[in-house]
Amino acid sequence: MTGGDAAAGDAVAPAAGVAPPDHPPGAAERRALVAVLVAVALASLDTAIANTALPTIAADLHAQPAASVWIVNAYQIAVVAALLPLAALGDLVGPRRIFLAGVAVFTVASLACACATSLPALAAARALQGLGAAGPMSVNIALIRLLFPAHRLGRGVGINAFVVGVAFAVGPTVASLVLAVAPWPWLFGINVPLGVMALAFALPALPRSTPRDHVFDPATAGLTALACATLIGAMTAAAQRAGASRVAALLVVGGVALFALLRRQRGHPAPMLPVDLLRRPLFALSALTAVASFATQGLAFVSLPFYFETVLHRNPVETGFLLSPWPIVVAIAAPIAGRMSDRYPPAVLGAVGLALLSAGMASMALLPPSPTVAGIVVRMMLCGVGFGLFQSPNLRALMSSAPPERSGGASGVIAIARLTGQTGGAALVALCLGLAGARGSTWALALGAGFAAVAAIASGARMWAK
Repeated sequence: MTGGDAAAGDAVAPAAGVAPPDHPPGAAERRALVAVLVAVALASLDTAIANTALPTIAADLHAQPAASVWIVNAYQIAVVAALLPLAALGDLVGPRRIFLAGVAVFTVASLACACATSLPALAAARALQGLGAAGPMSVNIALIRLLFPAHRLGRGVGINAFVVGVAFAVGPTVASLVLAVAPWPWLFGINVPLGVMALAFALPALPRSTPRDHVFDPATAGLTALACATLIGAMTAAAQRAGASRVAALLVVGGVALFALLRRQRGHPAPMLPVDLLRRPLFALSALTAVASFATQGLAFVSLPFYFETVLHRNPVETGFLLSPWPIVVAIAAPIAGRMSDRYPPAVLGAVGLALLSAGMASMALLPPSPTVAGIVVRMMLCGVGFGLFQSPNLRALMSSAPPERSGGASGVIAIARLTGQTGGAALVALCLGLAGARGSTWALALGAGFAAVAAIASGARMWAK
């Protein structure tokens, strides 16, 4: 299947044992979609909320700032470690069970976070919360594939991208509003009724699928979790300027675990680390495009606050407003791009969008010393249009190029690509700031333009991929 063939609306079969609807979603499908989107929004909001509230939480728990970073790290590492094992388990037992179990664990863990009275207790609850969040994150696109017919799949992933964009945009604002009227435990406590609501909608409405005949291998799952967690942990440690010995140790452990994993799953028909999918040129190019584009996003959203405040001398409130146009425009553009991907090749839409993103990042790096607010907003909107035009078509291309029985694995790759790109982007910002000081933020923006350009080339190459 070529990139053009995939985009033209060729049949995208569902997971085994489930027939997709051949009509717009009815009442049951809409309830299931609401449940999926609520869970995705909660998982997307949680990192942004915790980042914003970190100083407040650390002060209340009498924790050192360096130690309080584990409130964020415990969640991120747990998510990354669990994504691929849960995606593989979703292919085996069906995405419905993984989704329901994940939301239930996330809800209970959110209550534990709200009740935590010490940093170790909160970090442990956050790790459990990350494990729960990995459930819906690993199978949400696979579930959307079941809820939408092939010719409307782009619309479905566009709605998903819209919700992620809105959650990403409003996360810091939600945290600030909650902290203005309530203590920090409410940041986690608010997840409890929303999680219960998602379960109430999902239980009667989510589609069931026939169990597969593969066997789940706990040893493979452990190696997958260890490899992903240590390799992402190494990037996180580098971003936080940890010692070289610590970063090297994590890389060695991750490399050994990855080598052992590849040997153990050799010849498996549905490997947990989906090397079978990555052997498909269209899927591999789409995954590469996703990693590079999310690295651009990570470079931008970690470096821009430094750029606005240290180079342009804006205050934190102004910085928050100046950051808003990008995610807001993404949230608007993503559903439109999703509908377009049902008619036009995702390879072309993605290449155009990423070229616009590269131009927007380059224009941000070349801002004059005293730019106007309008000049900044226009450039941020250009970045948002480009990213929004790419995101939904790329999701569609990833899911369309994977066999129906590997929907869970493909959904897990999507989540891993996003987290890897964002974490790698943050690590590169730390490197740029360490090498160039205040000018490092400008270096990071220029580097982001380069990553987006590479992603645009990879996206265009999908026109000839099979």
